[in-house]
Amino acid sequence: MSKPQKQIHLAAHFPGVNNTTVWSDPKAGSHIEFSSFVHFAQAAERAKFDFLFLAEGLRLREQGGEIYDLDVVGRPDTFTILAALAAVTDHLGLTGTINSTFNEPYEVARQFASLDHLSGGRSAWNVVTSWDAFTGENFRRGGFLPQDERYSRAKEFLATAHELFDSWHGDEIIADQASGTFLRDARAGSFVHTGRHFDIHGQFNVPRSPQGRPVIFQAGDSDEGREFAASSADAIFSRYATLEAGQTFYKDVKNRLATYGRRSDQLLILPAASFILADTDAEAQELAKEVRRQQVSGATAIKHLEFVWNRDLSSYDPEGPLPDIDPDVSDNHISKGRAQVRMYRDPLATAREWRELASANHWSIRDLVIETGNRQNFIGSPATVAKTINDYVQADASDGFILVPHITPSGLDVFADKVVPLLQERGVFRTEYEGPTLRDHLGLAHPDEASAERAAS
Repeated sequence: MSKPQKQIHLAAHFPGVNNTTVWSDPKAGSHIEFSSFVHFAQAAERAKFDFLFLAEGLRLREQGGEIYDLDVVGRPDTFTILAALAAVTDHLGLTGTINSTFNEPYEVARQFASLDHLSGGRSAWNVVTSWDAFTGENFRRGGFLPQDERYSRAKEFLATAHELFDSWHGDEIIADQASGTFLRDARAGSFVHTGRHFDIHGQFNVPRSPQGRPVIFQAGDSDEGREFAASSADAIFSRYATLEAGQTFYKDVKNRLATYGRRSDQLLILPAASFILADTDAEAQELAKEVRRQQVSGATAIKHLEFVWNRDLSSYDPEGPLPDIDPDVSDNHISKGRAQVRMYRDPLATAREWRELASANHWSIRDLVIETGNRQNFIGSPATVAKTINDYVQADASDGFILVPHITPSGLDVFADKVVPLLQERGVFRTEYEGPTLRDHLGLAHPDEASAERAAS
């Protein structure tokens, strides 16, 4: 008997301004005006995507002591944008990254519960921790915690937020024309939490939300991050978008669920993925090369090399050879506020490898950065991309993908109009939303149902 086809989950990441976007394209628009967010969100909803995802930037990046203005130059508040988008969408989930290192459980729980009410049960929280003291300088605590402490705080933060979300019981919302909306048989539950990181008590002032509590996402790839996802998250972002690496990650994380009394379908694995579409596969390959060169200007190539070399390389020609000096391996990093700094844990080994690649292929600095940088994940005609995405999901390399277009805000349109109909024809993607809440879109149980199932097992 053949295995039934899995249904594909699709979401859209509004990239803002970063090294995936192409500013120079005539179709590129504003990355901060609300009209751009509206266009992007409504394209995702037209295509019946599960949700829109917004990242969070708490400090502008710096390089060499100056603002790094080649990608992110500003990022508005996540809650403000998502609340506004709730008014111009009807079904699309609204997911935001909110940091557990610099915020407090009461305020975050109150904001997400409010967003869930405003949107009719469509909110989701991507729980992240901060990894650098540079960002923490904007906050009261100075902001840096060792990795094990960050996850310890995050786990208690989330558990405390759940206590707040769940503190209202028996609430039934009744709309009365004369006196306005009121609550009948609702009990605003008191909460008391005493733990290592938080010692709070009182009464939560937002009633139980339409989907019980927001959907929880997690983005860490460390062992601690995977355990956190397996114990507490509804979905986990993954950076493994190749088939083999995706299958390995998928199996590892799903196998951890049983320890916490959870089934495989109670945690979705959703890698981020970029795409290039054209009428034919050959045309798409040529377009992909062009986009990569647009994404990596000469100035960007030099700045990227500085991440590894940890030196000022502004005097080097991006079309010339790599530096013959070795990276500076001191702890005084030239780049501040970038996750990429962590990717190169052995700069000397990376420099040797890159010199060998550049020499063997006759690459300039810019060529090297283009060839070793992030590649588009799906390249081809709409039919090819639809087949490839479906193959990945059916092979358990993921449960779907969070798509990151290189043009803001219109870059999602072509995927929505040309690839989604082909997935629908295959019977692996919805033609209509299954219900009103994000939990309905993702096939996730209401928290009360999940808790009852866990208790019964």
